[in-house]
Amino acid sequence: MTPTSKPELPQHIAIVMDGNNRWAKSRGLPVKSGHRFGAEAARDIVNSCIARNIKYLTLFAFSSENWLRPRQEVQGLMALFLSVLKPKEIEQLHKKNVRLQFVGNRASFTQKLQKNMREVEELTDDNTGMTVIVAADYGGRWDIANAVKSIVDRVISGELSAEAIDEDLVHQYTSSSDYPDPDLCIRTGGDHRISNFLLWQLAYTELYFTDCYWPDFDNVEFQLALDDFAKRQRRYGSHDDQVTMGD
Repeated sequence: MTPTSKPELPQHIAIVMDGNNRWAKSRGLPVKSGHRFGAEAARDIVNSCIARNIKYLTLFAFSSENWLRPRQEVQGLMALFLSVLKPKEIEQLHKKNVRLQFVGNRASFTQKLQKNMREVEELTDDNTGMTVIVAADYGGRWDIANAVKSIVDRVISGELSAEAIDEDLVHQYTSSSDYPDPDLCIRTGGDHRISNFLLWQLAYTELYFTDCYWPDFDNVEFQLALDDFAKRQRRYGSHDDQVTMGD
């Protein structure tokens, strides 16, 4: 990676879509309304990324910790995730040359849902436009632990020596190894943390936090995040003077 002092549009954006419940409660609406409007916001952001020629978008739809929430809330979160798999939504994405991928622990979902996920991936796999990555039952620590287990298995079998293990190798075994690391991670809803999201991949990602609840995160709010990103100086561990010298 070459440091640049004036980044333009990010190639890969990751989003923690937070605030659906609070958005609904603030309007006296049932929780499910927050997730329904949150699904619409997700659709709009995908279209905004397509219009800007942003190549990768990762949406944190359902975390591994979400199973611990109250049943009604889990059902709402699952509804938000399942809305992505509706035939009408998939067909629209497919027509727009969008490739749809899923990362996370699929074993927790029903066989029918896993089958639907595979079918969506197969249908859109040859699309060459934007790639939308949906993180479902995903956790950053789970991702790293899985990578370590896979590497250990190879060491035990004699396929790999311990000396061969480095950052590049570990990265190859993470669930998002086929995609570039996010340039920008946006979290809506007012909390300033990443909540076990893409822990390995966010090492040098620019973070943007907003108080805006996810259902209200429209194209205007999105542009504010992009404008803020454009002002950042991405150093990747270098000093300011080193970045300047490289310009």
